[in-house]
Amino acid sequence: MMIVMKPSATPEEVQAVIARIESAGAKAHPSAGDEVTVIGAVGDREHIARLELEGHAGVDRVVPILKPYKLASAQLRDRSVFEIGGRRIGGEHFAMIAGPCTVESREQLLTSADAMLEAGATMFRGGAYKPRTSPYAFHGLGDDGLRLLAEAKERTGLPIVTELMDVRDIEPVIEVADVIQIGARNMQNYTLLTEVGRAGVPVLLKRGLSATLDELLNASEYILKEGNEKVMLCERGIRTFETAYRFTLDLTAIPVLKELTHLPIVVDPSHAAGRRALVEPLSLAAAAAGADGIIVEVHPDPDNAVCDGPQQLRVDEFAEYLRKVEQVAAIAGKVLSGVPA
Repeated sequence: MMIVMKPSATPEEVQAVIARIESAGAKAHPSAGDEVTVIGAVGDREHIARLELEGHAGVDRVVPILKPYKLASAQLRDRSVFEIGGRRIGGEHFAMIAGPCTVESREQLLTSADAMLEAGATMFRGGAYKPRTSPYAFHGLGDDGLRLLAEAKERTGLPIVTELMDVRDIEPVIEVADVIQIGARNMQNYTLLTEVGRAGVPVLLKRGLSATLDELLNASEYILKEGNEKVMLCERGIRTFETAYRFTLDLTAIPVLKELTHLPIVVDPSHAAGRRALVEPLSLAAAAAGADGIIVEVHPDPDNAVCDGPQQLRVDEFAEYLRKVEQVAAIAGKVLSGVPA
């Protein structure tokens, strides 16, 4: 349920409602807006209903949240805006997350990081651990990759986005990551999602290859219910019957998710396209459709990349690409979130 407090409600009245919710064994998730405070109550509906919060001091009204995902629902609050390493995403703020698919070497990574900083990227991405279809393919540098990402972060100041695949690696990853990426194959790894929620680090949650939007939103709920409010949803293409490209980028998901949730929506055109030539048009389309950000792969020498070379943009072409995306995002009412002043 959602408890909407009166504009005149005092902090003491808000705390009293929270205490009453928790007395029923439920969890309270307060969200203070410019005018009113909204408290999400998650737990046994009958127990919460028996609290008769409608008559409690400071309460304006009680609204049932009918969707199975309570904390991700657009009913709960206005659009979320997160600050990550001084950069913002959500609302009018558009984030460009860019970098190589995977960490290959110090030279490759730092060359990429320097170029992303100079071009004006919001955050820097790179995989230390890589999920691959073949067990014999390159699966990342692991801890060595994390150390290189830490060096790139110290050198450029760019927040780091990197993937977590195994709950056993959570401690070394959160020492480096400003955003934990949960890949499409782990979208419904509920144990991992719960632990990431408890870690408290912002999360980029990718849609599964064959997942519905409801399944994506319910997956986000596993993170949100542990108290981690900074969750971004990522559309990265879904599996369909089409074979002309790697996956089908579901652009319709952007406006539909905007109706269903307050969480920021990020688009991954690289994995959807599978081909470099398609990345820019898909990026422009995503920005025009109202995405809150893009996560894109960029490499100094993609023709010789260890992983996913054909879909990675060239470092020396990234600045021009970013300016085009920035222009389209501006038409959609968004401003690129770059290096803080």
